Amino acid sequence: MIAQLTGTVLKAGATSCVLDVGGVGFLAQVTASTAAGLRPGEQATLHTSMVVREDSMTLFGFSDEGDREAFELVQSASGVGPKLALAIVSVLSPGELRRAVQSSDLARLCTVPGIGSKGAQKLVIELKDKVVVLAAGQDAAPSQENPLEPELWRLQVSEGLTGLGWSARDAEAAADNVAHLVEADPGIPVGKLLRAALNSLARR
Repeated sequence: MIAQLTGTVLKAGATSCVLDVGGVGFLAQVTASTAAGLRPGEQATLHTSMVVREDSMTLFGFSDEGDREAFELVQSASGVGPKLALAIVSVLSPGELRRAVQSSDLARLCTVPGIGSKGAQKLVIELKDKVVVLAAGQDAAPSQENPLEPELWRLQVSEGLTGLGWSARDAEAAADNVAHLVEADPGIPVGKLLRAALNSLARR
């Protein structure tokens, strides 16, 4: 099992990256907030989780170890595969996930694309005793992301949302909804922007 990779970033997209480790390029699926901290040519460390299926092996990478733990934990709930698990950790930090499950905050869980009221109820029932392992303060850790480049954030947010299943039109509208946050704080992490954009879509 590959638990961690450190190497040079060859490619960094909105939902995936290629990391060169000793001459071997590892393709990993990542959250938008993780992708936002990656720059081609720079060194990076990813906490990884490998999902093995009969016809494929897929590597998922996270800049924060807590995100990987949450990703693996939510897959212990019935009906949650790696794609939905990635969407969950893209929208909710480990601390937010813990609070939403423990307080039975179904509305918060339903902000994740692909989760309806019944799915949220199932997560609460099946994970309530398990999320205690997620540290409540993990979402308070200082961001390691690079400062946002002008308008690059808009592309990252839009591509992150479309990667989660939203239409391009909805993604662009959500990016417009959070533009004021960038104006107020040019150094705001893309992960926080993505969560704010998802919240704006959930209120529609």
